Amino acid sequence: MDFLRLDAHDQLEALNAGRISALDALNLAIARADAVGGTLNAVVARRLDLARDEARRIDEARSLGEPMGRLAGLPMTIKDSLDIEGLPASVGRASHLDRRSRDADSVRRVRAEGAIVWGQTNTPIDAADWQTFNPLYGVTNNPWNLKRTPGGSSGGSAAALAAGISALEIGADTISQAGLAPPQTLDLDMAVVGPMARSARDLELLFSILSQRPFTPAPPKDLANVRIGLWLDEPGFELDPGMRRVIERFAKQLQDHGAIVEPASGPVSGGETLEIYTGLLYPLLWAKAPAAEMALYEALRGPAKLARRLGAGPLSWAQGVLAATARYRDWRATEERRAARIEAIDTFFTRFDVLLAPCAPTPAFEHDHGPRPTRKLKLSTGRRIDYLQLMSWPALATVWGLPATAIPVGLTDDGLPVGVQLIGPRDGDARTLGVARAIEERLGAFPAPPPLS
Repeated sequence: MDFLRLDAHDQLEALNAGRISALDALNLAIARADAVGGTLNAVVARRLDLARDEARRIDEARSLGEPMGRLAGLPMTIKDSLDIEGLPASVGRASHLDRRSRDADSVRRVRAEGAIVWGQTNTPIDAADWQTFNPLYGVTNNPWNLKRTPGGSSGGSAAALAAGISALEIGADTISQAGLAPPQTLDLDMAVVGPMARSARDLELLFSILSQRPFTPAPPKDLANVRIGLWLDEPGFELDPGMRRVIERFAKQLQDHGAIVEPASGPVSGGETLEIYTGLLYPLLWAKAPAAEMALYEALRGPAKLARRLGAGPLSWAQGVLAATARYRDWRATEERRAARIEAIDTFFTRFDVLLAPCAPTPAFEHDHGPRPTRKLKLSTGRRIDYLQLMSWPALATVWGLPATAIPVGLTDDGLPVGVQLIGPRDGDARTLGVARAIEERLGAFPAPPPLS
């Protein structure tokens, strides 16, 4: 039995039954990280002495029959955008390493339940890219194909999970919370911290700990009569044909298990969603941009307005310039547009239990560290598309504050995993997690990547 390939529930069961000690479990995780570190580069900073002391204390308390937290003795790594006491998050910048740090809120919550947090996993610089590399720690590779990225900004976390280094991780998007690196004063209402795991039941466990609110997991149910909207077509949104075939086969499997799967459009047009997304996000991201850079953007506002009137899309340079230089009245107007669509969102989820959509337009892509304006994504047909298309499919859940649970559904002809997101109604986390768990129990767990040599 490979202990590290078990999900968190089974690892915790072995710990609680005394079949393995917390110290031995920790040492196994460290050894796995060492074994694959040269090829994967997922774990980039460590607190080993402190972690081993914590593991010994857990073992002693367990031997004395003391009450245990829900994660007691489970080794965990944490994304390097979240501070750990004594191990500040760097987000790929050496200048952040000398900061004093305390546990970020999410880190404090898992440690309070007994998790042994022993290392940090790599992120792109400033946690602001869809691939994971930075000048401080270098490039993180995908365990399924080392020439490709594991994604971003939680790419190191994803690689650690897939390689069997960690059973639980904490992902973050547009993050703003106590313990953020670098610290910010602006609050991002699209920010989210969430669970990452290798099983749906583990997602439920970690979600309940991170959310710190009453959470009753939806009981695993038969897929019969679950209403699923299948969203694969949206004007302006790209989708690799090979991925489409995998997702359509998966949708057929759901139908074979009794689910009601119907083609659907997003509850709000993709173009409007992206306009609102960039209109709210870019002003905050550029709030501390250098004055010279902002002066250039201001000078481009006129041409940008003309380009938009002539048809430049929501992912164009023109929209980027206008959003980055938005006035307060522009921002307020965007917020009002978002609020006006909430009723349409709520109505949509009276027709469907969940909306099933791609997570991205392509599978994991090859490393590309060139200037962002030059980056392209290559489809299986050979056609190249804009790098910013990576913003398209995830935008719906982010903009409208909807829960989304990402699950793997198959492999492309090249052997790359394909994921989908199960999007639910506002405050419907239990629903998306419950459907994910039902799918996993009926269709089986997803295989691990081939062993790394």
